[in-house]
Amino acid sequence: MEHVPPPAEELALLDRELARLDARRSQLLVRRAWLLSVLTPPVARPAAPPAPPFAAPFGPPSPVRSSAAFAAPFGPPAAPVGTRGAQNVLLTLGGLLLTIAAVAFTLVSWGHMGIGGRSAVLGVVTVATLSAPAVLLRRGLPATAESLAALASVLMVLDSYAMHRVVVPEADGRGFAAAAAAVLAVLWGAYGLLLDRLRLPLPLAVMSAQLPLLLWAWAAGAGATMFGWALLVTAALDCAIAVWGKGVAVRVTACVCCWATGLLGLLVALAQSVSADAAPAALAPGVLLLVGALIAVSGAWRAPAGLAVAGGLVAGLCGVAAVGGVLRAGVAWGWSVPVYLLCGVVLLMAVRAPLPRPVGQGLVWASSTVTVGAVLAAAPPVGLSLMGAVSQLARVWSGTPDGGVRGALGVEGPAWSQMAAAPVVLLVVAGLLGAAYRSWAWLVRVAGPVLSPGATGRGAAGAGAVALGWAGLTVLPAMLGMSYAAAVSVQLALVAAVFAVAVRGLRRRMDGVGLTALVCGLVGAVSAGMLSLAAEAATYAVFALLLVVFGGAAVLLGGAAVPAARTLPPLPSGQASRSVGTLQIVQAVPACGAVVCGMVLARAVGASLGLSAHQAAPVMLVVPAVTVLLGARLRGLPSALPVELTGAVAGLVAVGMAVTDRPFLALVLALCGVLAAGTAVRAERRPVAGYLAMTLFVLAAWLRLSASGVSAPEAYTLPVTVPALAVGALRRRRDPEASSWTAYGAGLAATLVPSLFTAWADPHWVRPLLLGVAALVITLSGARLRLQALLLLGGAVLALDALHELAPYVVQVVGALPRWLPPALAGVLLLVVGATYEQRLRDARRLKDALGRMR
Repeated sequence: MEHVPPPAEELALLDRELARLDARRSQLLVRRAWLLSVLTPPVARPAAPPAPPFAAPFGPPSPVRSSAAFAAPFGPPAAPVGTRGAQNVLLTLGGLLLTIAAVAFTLVSWGHMGIGGRSAVLGVVTVATLSAPAVLLRRGLPATAESLAALASVLMVLDSYAMHRVVVPEADGRGFAAAAAAVLAVLWGAYGLLLDRLRLPLPLAVMSAQLPLLLWAWAAGAGATMFGWALLVTAALDCAIAVWGKGVAVRVTACVCCWATGLLGLLVALAQSVSADAAPAALAPGVLLLVGALIAVSGAWRAPAGLAVAGGLVAGLCGVAAVGGVLRAGVAWGWSVPVYLLCGVVLLMAVRAPLPRPVGQGLVWASSTVTVGAVLAAAPPVGLSLMGAVSQLARVWSGTPDGGVRGALGVEGPAWSQMAAAPVVLLVVAGLLGAAYRSWAWLVRVAGPVLSPGATGRGAAGAGAVALGWAGLTVLPAMLGMSYAAAVSVQLALVAAVFAVAVRGLRRRMDGVGLTALVCGLVGAVSAGMLSLAAEAATYAVFALLLVVFGGAAVLLGGAAVPAARTLPPLPSGQASRSVGTLQIVQAVPACGAVVCGMVLARAVGASLGLSAHQAAPVMLVVPAVTVLLGARLRGLPSALPVELTGAVAGLVAVGMAVTDRPFLALVLALCGVLAAGTAVRAERRPVAGYLAMTLFVLAAWLRLSASGVSAPEAYTLPVTVPALAVGALRRRRDPEASSWTAYGAGLAATLVPSLFTAWADPHWVRPLLLGVAALVITLSGARLRLQALLLLGGAVLALDALHELAPYVVQVVGALPRWLPPALAGVLLLVVGATYEQRLRDARRLKDALGRMR
């Protein structure tokens, strides 16, 4: 069958026809859009902007929207500025220009007119400006009226200035300003009440009312107390306006002014109360503080919840400062803290007072703030007691220090006497928190109308009681000036007691009390241990007792996981796993602490025997030996691995001690290898401990040969290598899947590595040649038998041996070449590698896979 016309021509015809139809459709759509724009009348712009096109993604757009899109392809034109916005801009600019003109007229052109003309001009302008807003409000022009009211306010200030300059120029400027501020406040307030639709006059009246009393006190030369009274009376007026004022703007302005003036006045009163040296001198600021507390409570009574809590907080702090300031007057500042603390505790009784709930919460916050401040004031002596013991690291076993424990801490007596109240504060707060912890149900019933504390609050109270009680007792020996022996004994007893609390608490439940006691015990143990370094006998006694305490705690906490897990409420799987992890950490901490104490005792034994550091290194290895045995005994328990790792740290310390003497270092490495081999007997430790033991034995052998000055190490290493390779061959015959590193690695390294080091220092050619031949044979054997250890060890030794032999010639060639040639060759190499990067990457992957398939 033949096509007429042919398919190619018919396809071209169809394409031309479709293009013509598309062009015609575009012309028709443009014409339709123009006709719609002519026929559709313009509509008012809506108040809110239209929704964007993606606001209604489903469904076809309307025809009008489609035509608009064709008529305006670049989007709608920018919206014109609203009439209200333009009006506000114009009115603001006009009022600002008139204000500037009035100020310029008053300050600059005032002297060109007589007294009558001046008064007449300002008076007429002011009266006219004050009258105009009333007319404008009746005609529905509130924005214009607001602008003229602002101008009138500025004119009234200028009238006051003009009156002082012309009518009463001899009057004191501060007193006249106070009177003018009072008159302006009254006038603006009356004006705002008369024209209640204006928003500016009443806030201006409130702001003007802040100045009269302060300016009068300044003009009268009043003292700080009078300034405080002026500020508080002003704050009381602001508080009344904030509660009963008219309009939100007035109340907000009055509230802000009340907080500013009130806090400033209270700070003045507080400074006077703190600096008073006698009770009569503290009465006046105390009364001022009580008045401030009364103002805060009265304002908070009707305030929103947040402001009411803040008001209760301020009232409580003012009451504590007022009463405490009178009671502590004439007492040293160190003993003033307990007085304020007592007042803060008494303030808690206000929770039963008939107060709104937010106000009561504020009072509780005030009491808590005073308590926290007292604890922080008592914290420096605790830091001195704990950190002062660090100074003993610089004078280990220098003898019992002079001056008792204060001499050991490096702080003189007068400094401690100034902080004598610190333990009292800490122990009192600890007692209160402990009572709250024990009587929590009763406390919840009492504080029910104000607070609703939960179980976390009880745990926090118990943890705080333990921490503060421990801190108070820690600082007590230094405060009492005890002897060195007595202070160390007290510290040890305190550590034991805290650990007893920790064990008792953690065996019952996993809460903050036991964890806090554990942390305190650890910190106290570190401090007592460093303090004991002053004397040899004290070091042995303290660390031996700490070893017993840590060990006993670890044993008692060993079975704490099961009962603690039983007492826990049902938890999600993730949270339950975290709880179990915390229990395991808690059990491991005292066990690791016992190992550390053993390390200190081992080092002390070496020092007592008069051994140098490298000679005492084998003594230190007693600790990892014990941990290896303990690890086998504790197999399966969570504390086994941390104990063994801590023992491994002791082994590293022993290696570091022996690093200055190669024979002893070889001995220590060999003993560490024995311990690692003993650990590798256990199947769960074999993958790591086995390789570690092999490495340590090889290193020990090399060091021993080096220390003995052996020039032919092969005589000593080959008798070890041959049977090692034979044993490896038997192992591979019985277990073909065994790794070549396990079978042949140690045996080959025992000879190859020492020989390589010797060959690098050998000036002759025989040894490097024989070593190269042996390495080549081993490399070829590894490639033929597909054994990774033989291939890598032989290849590495062969490459290094060849480098040693070729190094002199390479140096000569490089010295003879031009200096520009090596960088150029390096650049060419980089270009070649970069150009064939993908191929080189594939080669590296193939090499890695090939090595991975080897045994």
